[in-house]
Amino acid sequence: MVGHVHLTLILLAAFIATASPGPAVMGIAGTSMAAGRRAGLIFASGVLTGSLTWSIGAAAGLSAVMLANAWLIELNRYFGAAYLLYLAVKSARAAIAPDEAAPRSIEHASPKRAFVKGLTLHLTNPKAILFFGSLYSFGVPADATLADIVLIVAAVGVQSTLIMTGYALLFSNARIVRGYLKLRRWFDGAFALCFGYAGFKILSAKLG
Repeated sequence: MVGHVHLTLILLAAFIATASPGPAVMGIAGTSMAAGRRAGLIFASGVLTGSLTWSIGAAAGLSAVMLANAWLIELNRYFGAAYLLYLAVKSARAAIAPDEAAPRSIEHASPKRAFVKGLTLHLTNPKAILFFGSLYSFGVPADATLADIVLIVAAVGVQSTLIMTGYALLFSNARIVRGYLKLRRWFDGAFALCFGYAGFKILSAKLG
């Protein structure tokens, strides 16, 4: 506990939200297995940038503004669902493609592309807005100082970095990559179902 801020509880809530399987984790896993460690880490850095953006925005009151203007969060919701469904279609096409026609790697693609994919995935996730909005609304007391807020943003950011880079390193492990190559179609099919389900849930959920 720092002052009136229960940092341990905040980090626990952030850990559960970040480490739990979701679109960001699936994106990092898929990129790391298919394109290697470097691409996975770059993708993860895009996700982390998006996470940090929402975290700072929530600390500055952006989440409250968006929640007070329902059309903003609804607009983001549709963009997020559309992007997830796009990823679902892309994974489904990869799953049915012959091995020789499947994309082998994006190692030689621009690092900017992998970064932007990760960033887009997280910036268009409306649940990230709700999570950080709730975190700062209910987890941080009104009398928290600027130093307290900076500490929380930094601590959550460091923890998220360890988790996301950990996933990238885990799923780029040689054994896991060999397993992916043997079962590529099954993996891509599973990613298609997961991305599609996540997109559908975002469209059908009542976020406000």
